[in-house]
Amino acid sequence: MSNLANDTLTIAGKTYSSRLLVGTGKYKDMEETQQAIEASGAEIITIAVRRTNIGQNADEPNILDILPPEKYTILPNTAGCFDAKTAVRTCKLARELLDGHNLVKLEVLGDEKTLFPDVMQTMTAAEELIKDGFDIMVYTNDDPIIARELEQMGCIAVMPLAAPIGSGLGVRNKLNIMTIVENANVPILVDAGVGTASDAAVAMELGCDGVLMNTAIAAAQKPVLMASAMRKAIEAGREAYLAGRMPAKRYASASSPVDGLFF
Repeated sequence: MSNLANDTLTIAGKTYSSRLLVGTGKYKDMEETQQAIEASGAEIITIAVRRTNIGQNADEPNILDILPPEKYTILPNTAGCFDAKTAVRTCKLARELLDGHNLVKLEVLGDEKTLFPDVMQTMTAAEELIKDGFDIMVYTNDDPIIARELEQMGCIAVMPLAAPIGSGLGVRNKLNIMTIVENANVPILVDAGVGTASDAAVAMELGCDGVLMNTAIAAAQKPVLMASAMRKAIEAGREAYLAGRMPAKRYASASSPVDGLFF
């Protein structure tokens, strides 16, 4: 039985039992999207407002029909935005479509090849959105100084990348992620770069409060099965972090006591 029943994640004053956040892109159809998200156990679902219909196109299927806001916390994101102005406008559109919903995931990208964040544009957008009453969960690079600045600006969660978006390379800079976690007073969630369940577990073992992913599940050969694997990996990684791992040693250490041997 899991020991995580009372170990909750709090975002914008609301508590969640799952520390896995998932996206909705790249699935083959709505049915697979719904099945994978259910298998993941995620309670916060991020949706790219510029790529997904949440009501702005009345003649197209609305993803909220299969992911109702009554069941999930919808986290609109600004994927595909390459400047602060577009990102701010996208967040305002999402708030209008979702009846005043203020929780958003902000990402402002620097270029189409790497999809690394444009930190300066991200900070400009975050400052404007925070003044306008938005609760900002912000995608950024794995720089501890930038993470600290975004927290001090008022972002409610900081989301450093593990590796480039959609790369599946896993956590490339564990030491920086650990430093960000150790210095933070807001939730830190790894966002981007997870490829498989072990990557998610590593992120949680480093002390992250959660992990957001999309491609790692949607691009798997069996997305629903991978979603289930990710759910277990997040739980296992969190338990391992709370348990406190043994110190790493350079040389062997006998598993059994050597005192009092008979011969």
